[in-house]
Amino acid sequence: MHGLWKPRVLGAWRVPAAGPVILAVNHSHNIDGPMLMGTAPRPVHFLIKKEAFVGPLDPFLRGIGQLKVDRSGADRTAITSALAVLRHGGVLGIFPEGTRGEGDFASLRAGLAYFAVRSGAPIVPVAVLGSNEKRGRVIQGLPPLRGRIDVVFGDAFDAGDGSGRRTKAALDEATLRIQRRLSAHLENARRSTGRRCET
Repeated sequence: MHGLWKPRVLGAWRVPAAGPVILAVNHSHNIDGPMLMGTAPRPVHFLIKKEAFVGPLDPFLRGIGQLKVDRSGADRTAITSALAVLRHGGVLGIFPEGTRGEGDFASLRAGLAYFAVRSGAPIVPVAVLGSNEKRGRVIQGLPPLRGRIDVVFGDAFDAGDGSGRRTKAALDEATLRIQRRLSAHLENARRSTGRRCET
Protein backbone atom coordinates (compact mmCIF):
# COMPACT_ATOMS: atom_id res chain seq x y z
CA MET A 1 0.00 0.00 0.00
CA HIS A 2 2.78 2.44 0.89
CA GLY A 3 4.64 1.57 -2.29
CA LEU A 4 1.76 2.17 -4.69
CA TRP A 5 -0.04 5.04 -2.96
CA LYS A 6 0.64 7.68 -0.33
CA PRO A 7 -1.58 6.78 2.60
CA ARG A 8 -1.90 9.35 5.35
CA VAL A 9 -2.79 7.60 8.61
CA LEU A 10 -4.44 9.66 11.32
CA GLY A 11 -5.35 8.55 14.84
CA ALA A 12 -3.87 5.04 14.69
CA TRP A 13 -3.01 5.46 18.38
CA ARG A 14 -6.75 5.21 19.09
CA VAL A 15 -6.69 1.48 18.32
CA PRO A 16 -6.21 -0.36 21.66
CA ALA A 17 -2.70 -1.84 21.76
CA ALA A 18 -3.97 -5.18 23.05
CA GLY A 19 -7.20 -7.08 23.51
CA PRO A 20 -10.18 -7.63 21.19
CA VAL A 21 -11.34 -4.77 19.00
CA ILE A 22 -13.57 -4.36 15.97
CA LEU A 23 -12.60 -1.94 13.21
CA ALA A 24 -15.75 -0.68 11.45
CA VAL A 25 -14.74 0.63 8.03
CA ASN A 26 -16.65 2.51 5.35
CA HIS A 27 -16.51 0.85 1.94
CA SER A 28 -16.61 2.70 -1.38
CA HIS A 29 -13.80 0.92 -3.27
CA ASN A 30 -12.31 -2.58 -3.39
CA ILE A 31 -8.99 -1.20 -2.17
CA ASP A 32 -10.40 -0.06 1.20
CA GLY A 33 -9.84 -3.40 2.94
CA PRO A 34 -6.25 -3.91 1.72
CA MET A 35 -5.50 -0.26 2.51
CA LEU A 36 -6.61 -0.74 6.10
CA MET A 37 -4.69 -4.01 6.41
CA GLY A 38 -1.56 -2.22 5.20
CA THR A 39 -1.88 0.76 7.52
CA ALA A 40 -3.50 -0.51 10.75
CA PRO A 41 -1.22 -0.72 13.81
CA ARG A 42 -2.29 -4.35 14.43
CA PRO A 43 -3.02 -7.32 12.13
CA VAL A 44 -6.64 -7.25 10.94
CA HIS A 45 -8.84 -10.26 10.19
CA PHE A 46 -11.57 -9.27 7.72
CA LEU A 47 -14.79 -11.05 6.89
CA ILE A 48 -14.48 -11.27 3.08
CA LYS A 49 -17.08 -12.57 0.64
CA LYS A 50 -16.37 -16.13 -0.49
CA GLU A 51 -16.30 -15.04 -4.14
CA ALA A 52 -12.93 -13.37 -3.50
CA PHE A 53 -11.34 -16.70 -2.50
CA VAL A 54 -10.54 -17.88 -6.03
CA GLY A 55 -7.36 -19.22 -7.62
CA PRO A 56 -4.11 -18.09 -5.98
CA LEU A 57 -6.01 -15.53 -3.87
CA ASP A 58 -7.58 -18.34 -1.82
CA PRO A 59 -4.38 -19.60 -0.11
CA PHE A 60 -3.03 -16.04 0.10
CA LEU A 61 -6.10 -14.67 1.90
CA ARG A 62 -6.26 -17.66 4.22
CA GLY A 63 -2.53 -17.34 4.89
CA ILE A 64 -2.87 -13.76 6.12
CA GLY A 65 -5.78 -14.68 8.37
CA GLN A 66 -8.77 -13.47 6.38
CA LEU A 67 -12.17 -15.09 6.96
CA LYS A 68 -14.38 -16.41 4.17
CA VAL A 69 -18.09 -15.58 4.50
CA ASP A 70 -21.08 -16.73 2.46
CA ARG A 71 -23.32 -13.68 2.25
CA SER A 72 -26.33 -15.61 0.93
CA GLY A 73 -27.39 -16.52 4.48
CA ALA A 74 -26.24 -16.81 8.07
CA ASP A 75 -22.79 -18.37 7.67
CA ARG A 76 -22.27 -20.06 11.05
CA THR A 77 -18.70 -21.09 10.27
CA ALA A 78 -17.74 -17.47 9.51
CA ILE A 79 -19.55 -16.23 12.62
CA THR A 80 -17.73 -18.76 14.80
CA SER A 81 -14.37 -17.86 13.24
CA ALA A 82 -14.95 -14.13 13.75
CA LEU A 83 -15.94 -14.59 17.39
CA ALA A 84 -12.83 -16.74 17.88
CA VAL A 85 -10.63 -13.89 16.61
CA LEU A 86 -12.14 -11.61 19.25
CA ARG A 87 -12.05 -14.27 21.97
CA HIS A 88 -8.32 -14.62 21.40
CA GLY A 89 -7.77 -10.86 21.66
CA GLY A 90 -7.47 -10.17 17.94
CA VAL A 91 -8.71 -7.43 15.62
CA LEU A 92 -11.80 -8.07 13.48
CA GLY A 93 -12.40 -5.83 10.46
CA ILE A 94 -15.98 -5.33 9.27
CA PHE A 95 -17.62 -3.34 6.50
CA PRO A 96 -20.88 -2.67 8.40
CA GLU A 97 -22.74 -1.70 5.21
CA GLY A 98 -22.26 -5.28 4.08
CA THR A 99 -21.01 -4.46 0.61
CA ARG A 100 -19.29 -1.74 -1.40
CA GLY A 101 -21.45 1.34 -1.94
CA GLU A 102 -21.37 5.05 -1.18
CA GLY A 103 -19.19 4.45 1.88
CA ASP A 104 -21.31 6.78 4.00
CA PHE A 105 -22.57 4.38 6.70
CA ALA A 106 -26.15 5.23 5.65
CA SER A 107 -27.42 1.65 5.90
CA LEU A 108 -25.89 -0.80 8.37
CA ARG A 109 -26.50 -4.52 8.64
CA ALA A 110 -26.97 -6.10 12.06
CA GLY A 111 -23.71 -8.11 11.94
CA LEU A 112 -21.52 -5.44 13.49
CA ALA A 113 -23.86 -4.97 16.46
CA TYR A 114 -24.08 -8.74 16.95
CA PHE A 115 -20.30 -9.21 17.09
CA ALA A 116 -19.81 -6.19 19.34
CA VAL A 117 -22.56 -7.05 21.82
CA ARG A 118 -21.81 -10.78 21.83
CA SER A 119 -18.04 -10.34 22.35
CA GLY A 120 -18.03 -7.13 24.38
CA ALA A 121 -15.23 -5.85 22.12
CA PRO A 122 -15.05 -2.07 21.57
CA ILE A 123 -15.61 -0.64 18.11
CA VAL A 124 -13.12 1.73 16.48
CA PRO A 125 -14.64 3.61 13.51
CA VAL A 126 -12.37 3.96 10.48
CA ALA A 127 -12.86 6.27 7.50
CA VAL A 128 -10.96 5.52 4.30
CA LEU A 129 -11.13 8.65 2.15
CA GLY A 130 -9.83 9.29 -1.35
CA SER A 131 -9.99 5.74 -2.70
CA ASN A 132 -13.02 6.53 -4.84
CA GLU A 133 -12.47 10.18 -5.77
CA LYS A 134 -10.90 9.60 -9.19
CA ARG A 135 -9.67 6.81 -11.43
CA GLY A 136 -6.05 6.15 -12.22
CA ARG A 137 -4.71 6.52 -15.75
CA VAL A 138 -2.44 3.48 -15.55
CA ILE A 139 -5.01 1.07 -14.07
CA GLN A 140 -8.56 2.35 -14.56
CA GLY A 141 -10.09 0.36 -11.72
CA LEU A 142 -7.71 1.72 -9.06
CA PRO A 143 -7.06 5.16 -7.56
CA PRO A 144 -4.20 7.08 -9.21
CA LEU A 145 -0.83 5.56 -8.32
CA ARG A 146 1.05 7.60 -5.70
CA GLY A 147 -2.23 9.40 -4.95
CA ARG A 148 -3.06 10.30 -1.36
CA ILE A 149 -5.53 8.17 0.53
CA ASP A 150 -6.49 9.11 4.08
CA VAL A 151 -7.13 6.44 6.73
CA VAL A 152 -8.68 8.05 9.81
CA PHE A 153 -9.21 6.11 13.05
CA GLY A 154 -11.78 7.34 15.56
CA ASP A 155 -12.30 6.89 19.30
CA ALA A 156 -13.19 3.41 20.54
CA PHE A 157 -16.70 2.96 21.94
CA ASP A 158 -18.93 0.19 23.30
CA ALA A 159 -22.00 -0.76 21.29
CA GLY A 160 -24.05 -2.24 24.12
CA ASP A 161 -26.20 -0.35 26.59
CA GLY A 162 -24.60 -2.05 29.59
CA SER A 163 -27.52 -4.41 30.17
CA GLY A 164 -25.94 -7.41 28.48
CA ARG A 165 -29.13 -8.01 26.48
CA ARG A 166 -28.76 -9.83 23.14
CA THR A 167 -32.36 -9.71 21.96
CA LYS A 168 -33.30 -8.51 18.47
CA ALA A 169 -34.57 -5.26 19.99
CA ALA A 170 -31.26 -4.75 21.81
CA LEU A 171 -29.29 -5.39 18.62
CA ASP A 172 -31.53 -2.99 16.66
CA GLU A 173 -30.92 -0.31 19.29
CA ALA A 174 -27.19 -1.01 19.21
CA THR A 175 -27.17 -0.73 15.41
CA LEU A 176 -28.74 2.74 15.64
CA ARG A 177 -26.20 3.85 18.26
CA ILE A 178 -23.36 2.48 16.11
CA GLN A 179 -24.66 4.22 12.98
CA ARG A 180 -24.76 7.58 14.76
CA ARG A 181 -21.18 7.17 15.98
CA LEU A 182 -19.86 6.00 12.60
CA SER A 183 -21.61 8.79 10.70
CA ALA A 184 -20.28 11.42 13.12
CA HIS A 185 -16.75 10.02 12.74
CA LEU A 186 -17.02 10.10 8.95
CA GLU A 187 -18.08 13.76 9.00
CA ASN A 188 -15.25 14.65 11.38
CA ALA A 189 -12.76 12.75 9.21
CA ARG A 190 -13.89 14.58 6.07
CA ARG A 191 -13.62 17.90 7.83
CA SER A 192 -10.19 17.23 9.33
CA THR A 193 -8.74 15.96 6.03
CA GLY A 194 -10.41 18.53 3.78
CA ARG A 195 -12.06 15.75 1.77
CA ARG A 196 -15.25 16.48 -0.07
CA CYS A 197 -18.24 14.21 0.30
CA GLU A 198 -17.52 11.26 -2.00
CA THR A 199 -20.19 10.14 -4.45
